[in-house]
Amino acid sequence: MTGPRSGGGTATLVPPGTRRRAIVVGAGIAGLACAHRLATLARERRVPVDIALLESSSRTGGVIATERADGFLVEGGPDCFISEKPWALDLCRRLGLEPELIGTNPDCRRAFVLRRGRVLPIPEGFQLMAPARLTPFLASPVISPLGKLRLACDLVLPRGAGRRGGGDESLASFVLRRFGREALEGLAQPLVAGIYTAEPEQLSLRATMPRFLEMEREHRSIILALLRARRKAGAAQRSGVSGARYSLFMTLRDGLQTLVSTLESLLPPGALRLGAPVASIAPTGTDGLLVVTTASGERLPADDVVLALPAPAAAPLLRDADPRLADLLASIPYGTSITVSLGYRRADIPHPLDGFGIVIPRSEKRALIACSFSSVKFAGRAPAGTVLLRAFASGRSAGAEGAAADPGRIEALAREDLKHILGITAAPILARTCIWPRAMAQYGVGHLDVVSGIEERLALFPGLALAGNGLNGVGIPDCIRSGERAAEAIARRWVVS
Repeated sequence: MTGPRSGGGTATLVPPGTRRRAIVVGAGIAGLACAHRLATLARERRVPVDIALLESSSRTGGVIATERADGFLVEGGPDCFISEKPWALDLCRRLGLEPELIGTNPDCRRAFVLRRGRVLPIPEGFQLMAPARLTPFLASPVISPLGKLRLACDLVLPRGAGRRGGGDESLASFVLRRFGREALEGLAQPLVAGIYTAEPEQLSLRATMPRFLEMEREHRSIILALLRARRKAGAAQRSGVSGARYSLFMTLRDGLQTLVSTLESLLPPGALRLGAPVASIAPTGTDGLLVVTTASGERLPADDVVLALPAPAAAPLLRDADPRLADLLASIPYGTSITVSLGYRRADIPHPLDGFGIVIPRSEKRALIACSFSSVKFAGRAPAGTVLLRAFASGRSAGAEGAAADPGRIEALAREDLKHILGITAAPILARTCIWPRAMAQYGVGHLDVVSGIEERLALFPGLALAGNGLNGVGIPDCIRSGERAAEAIARRWVVS
């Protein structure tokens, strides 16, 4: 999410000795990044700031949860981040974690899709909804000849062909009008579901993948835009312009918990309070202060407050202060995310596992939406002679949207699907199921209008900022950026005009 914007005018530093009180609510990756950035800025600018990081649960990290078990390294939530968005990579470097960063296995950089019960390679160079390389796509059996012909119509369709109105549109609408139904159902839908645990009919194009809309505006054809970008990138690499690059997906050698633990260890002494749920946040009156009231009734005054929470969790805390802001936050839908990590003896899996994983279209009528071959994708995830798989299900597909979701039943569904998909009949030697209710923000059509409305209401509370995955990006880099931007917005208030 975003924080308040700074005003203009000449400013001087807060007078020496003036102590600021800042409270960050939520110790997931966004809250940790925010508190760390606040402490860094306070130290650099020599502004005395008392920072409190309040977390309702008994641990930090939110959905980031790494476990070592029987030689396996199991990630209960996300297992990597993309380096294309630089904020996570930059934070790791500033924390001295660069030597711990690892990229993906260079020998198996491809993925598969389930198509009519067959595991088929996704065409090399295919980018979510369109090919950046024509030859592999034309040779692929994933899309029928008629489907390929319909997809190729993108090369001649005018800008905005088939679009109704000039407002936001869903991802599904965009793919249908540019590439056709087979491209949507066979490739775009499962690839999108693997990222957002949501269906493309529910997701805003502008809020989730605006680059494709920009390609249409600038190049008319998405395929032509991708081909031109690939040629340009190839020329840059040949001329040495790009230099050495990390792979697109990165993680830490001992798991993402390393990032969480490092941030936690660098917090100011006494800043972190676990088991401290918050009940409400409200302004005190004309002095510009905010009061954070905990569930136990403790009232904590603060100059600045950052809510680093999922939007639906932040909404009730602001209900008394601003019902309209609370309603806008509550209107952002979230989906349940589920991972089932399964360790097997390599000999028990007949599939060669010569890729990073498989996505599963909804037309295949499976509980799983994807399965990552974790120990193939990243080194050090499984002991010699074994394999670690990470299966993914949405709460809806696994029938686990409610609070009473049964991990045993979900594991059984995952194993049944993997029996049919990968031919695995043996029992796993390790199994871990993690259910994260309402953890993944799903940016619906019109989401950016909701964001604008939230930012307008936030302007009424200069000391209040938001961070997390609710507004401007769901990945780890986005959450880190949101926390750091909220901290920087607060630091801009350490001045008097």
